[in-house]
Amino acid sequence: MSDTIEGMEAVTVHVRDIHRARKFYGEVLGLSELQFDGKAGRAVFAIPGTSTTLRMHLYDPDEGGREPGTVSGVVFAHHDPVAACAEIERRGGRVTDPPHEIHPPGFTATLSVIADPDGNEFVLRSPPRPTQ
Repeated sequence: MSDTIEGMEAVTVHVRDIHRARKFYGEVLGLSELQFDGKAGRAVFAIPGTSTTLRMHLYDPDEGGREPGTVSGVVFAHHDPVAACAEIERRGGRVTDPPHEIHPPGFTATLSVIADPDGNEFVLRSPPRPTQ
């Protein structure tokens, strides 16, 4: 066990418009909303298959952290990113990097990048398949 990190509780994303964000994460990505506080401009969504939540709130420059539209590097999983991206686009979402295969040493996977209304980007990747 690590002496510093014991798990991941949440990923937080700063947004400019909580109502647009809720529509994207709920209707476009199909995540289940766990909490919403309109007065505070905060929402929490469940990430399927994990105990980690995706939290979002209106950006306050005094709190520090990343501005809306600058998040990247969070990786979501789906067994078929091609089909998932088609559905995301059908629902009005934006795919910024279409699905394509990657071939790092030892495995192959399909990945793409999607963006929320603020431009925060998320990788959508298939499970890795061992290479021969």
